[in-house]
Formats: sequence, C-alpha cells, structure tokens
Amino acid sequence: MGSYEFLTPATVPDYLRSVPELAARIDPDHLVRCEEVGDGNLNLVFLAADAGGRGICLKQALPYVRMTGEGWPMTPDRARHEVLALRAHGALTPELVPAVYHYDSERYIIAMEDLSDHQVWRGALIDGQRHEGAAAAVGRYVGALAFGTSALGMEREALAEAIAAAVNPQLCAITEDLVFTEPIVDAGRNAVLPGNAADAAEFAADPVMRRADGHAKWLFMTKAEALIHGDLHTGSVMVRAPQGSATCDSVKAFDSEFAFYGPLAFDLGAIFANYVIAAARALALGEDERADWCLDQILITWTAFEAEFRARWPQRRDPRVWDDVTLADLLAAWRREAWLFAAAKMSRRIVGAAKTRDIESLPEGLREGAARGVLRVARAFARRAGQDSPIEAMAAIAGAELRAARTS
Repeated sequence: MGSYEFLTPATVPDYLRSVPELAARIDPDHLVRCEEVGDGNLNLVFLAADAGGRGICLKQALPYVRMTGEGWPMTPDRARHEVLALRAHGALTPELVPAVYHYDSERYIIAMEDLSDHQVWRGALIDGQRHEGAAAAVGRYVGALAFGTSALGMEREALAEAIAAAVNPQLCAITEDLVFTEPIVDAGRNAVLPGNAADAAEFAADPVMRRADGHAKWLFMTKAEALIHGDLHTGSVMVRAPQGSATCDSVKAFDSEFAFYGPLAFDLGAIFANYVIAAARALALGEDERADWCLDQILITWTAFEAEFRARWPQRRDPRVWDDVTLADLLAAWRREAWLFAAAKMSRRIVGAAKTRDIESLPEGLREGAARGVLRVARAFARRAGQDSPIEAMAAIAGAELRAARTS
C-alpha cells in the first residue's frame, strides 16, 4: 500500500471533474455545498450538491483508525470490501442499499448515492423518533443476502470466487478482538463508570458469558454462510419518512466495510443488540412505552427476515437434498445463534471500545443503571443461546432485566 492523497472540501470539485461519470451526475463548477461530515471511526465522508439540486457522497478510507490517528494502522482496502458488499447486496435489494456510482481503487474513494435527506437511525432513536417500517426493512435485507449470497442462491464456482474476493482478515480481526475477546479479557481499551466496575467484573468472571463469547468467536471465524454486512447496527442504517409521518418511505443499510463471508446470525444479533441498547436509554429516561416499542423491533425484524428467506426458498439451487426440513433446521440454528451474537454485541458496547451514544449521552446517574441493565441482558441471553428459544422471548427477558437495573 503506497501513499495517496486525501480529499478535502477544497479538492472535491477537482476530483469530481476528473471522473467523467461523476461530472455527469453533478456539476462541479456550481457546487452549493461541499463539506466533510464523517463522524465515524474510520473514514472521510464528503457531501456535495450543485445548484440544480443534484447531490453525491464521496467516502474515502484512511490508512489508519480515524478516532485514534496514525498509531492504529488500518488497511484502506476495506473500501473495496464495502463496494463489493454494496454491489452484491444491491443486486438483491436495490432499494435497501445506497447506489455505487464509481470506485477509485488507487485513492480508495467510493462515490455513492447522496442520502443527506435521510437520518442515521441511531440518532433518530436518540431523538425519540419512531420510524415504522425500518425494522422490517432491515429484516428483509438480511433475509435477501442470507439466500442470495449463499450456496442456496449462487452457482458453486461463482460462490467460491465471491468467498475468495470477500476475505477481509484485518477488519475481521477487529471484530474478533473488540467484540468477542476484550470484553472478557481486557487489553487496555475497556472502560466503565466507577459505579459499573463491579458489574463489569461480574460479567468478565461469568463462565457462561466467557463460554458464549468463545463459541461466538469460533462461529464468526469458521462459519462462512453468506456475505454478511458485518457491522449491522442502528448507526449503519439510514431512515427517511415523509414530513409529518412516522412511517419510512426509504431505509438504507450502509457502512458495510466489515463485510465478509460469515455467520448469518451475526447480522441479526447485532441489530437485536442495538434495539436493546435503545430500550435501555428509553427506560433510563422514564419512557417505558417507548422502550417496549424498541424491544418490539426485535420480533419485527426477525419476522420480516424469515418471511423474505422463505419467499426465496423455492428458488434454492438443489431442492433434491435441501428440503423443507433443511429450511427449518437453518432457521432454528439462526435463532439460537442470534441470542449468542446479540449477547456479545451489546456487552462490548458497554465495557469495550467504541461505545454507543445511546448510553454515553445519558447523565451519569442514569447511565450507570442503563449500562448495568445491558450487561445483565447480555448474560441472560448467553444462557438462552444453546436452546432453540423463540425470538419473542427476547423482548420480555430484556425488558425485565433493564427495568430491574435502572437508576433514578
């Protein structure tokens, strides 16, 4: 990997001029907006718009983790993985991912659909908004990629090529460390409020949780089922609703640079964990009915996921041996593993690096109880992961644990 030039607001117009297909989409000589808006951990993100109302998003991968600087190197090739996933997932659900217009493999720049008329779902949830239909859209998205990027929907040679192209070891290693290992064995990046120190110690010493994280890590490293998003949470989903409506007319999954061929239930568990975190915030603020709504999104997502997968099932490539018993077995395995991955994903957001604004923006007194509750939900979920527990049970278990732990 050689050095390459980073974009700035001043150089974006020249860059757009230099790429004919982009200059055809937006007028670089008459831009009325050009700003860097990235607030994530890894990338530069620029939004540009011209006088005619046309917009574009440019995302450039940095060769290090943005939140820490050059001391934590990071391969910019992750941009290629994001493009690969966006195109593969977009072929299955074009309405649920942003369109890719151009990829610059020398400077690791993705030019894509402008979603500035959308909101990041996490921010909308923090603001108390409801976007009905978003959870179901996420479920359809995961159901589509579960079938369409797997052996069920792809010819064997094409599948092998797709798996090889999607090998993503450096970003997978981040997940393996930060999600599955470091919440149990602190590598120096963990932190909690003083009032949660005992909760974190109990969590790390829980043999059931340790076993669950170990099993989850094993599955993550060995079970190459489908081209998963790899980092599916409320911060990687954009939502839009018409003025005055609470129902979405557009939902987009983005930031898929962690995509690789992995366990399908990882994406499900990740989004379920974030619903629990959103509910923890709502309960901390005394918004009990809203918390129940957040937890209801778990079953809504699963139901839409299962319906989408079942709808595609008749097109499976080898019905001779993949019969309806196989269908039931797959769904049962994903139910079990969703509990496991949800436990890992929610707990790392409390004790590990890269926490969530849902919890971190709470006043300290309320934050303590919310964090305690999420850790207790994680431990409760880990105890159900080996069973074929119904997804419906997640909301009841999470609601009870979060209510018992909240502080005033």
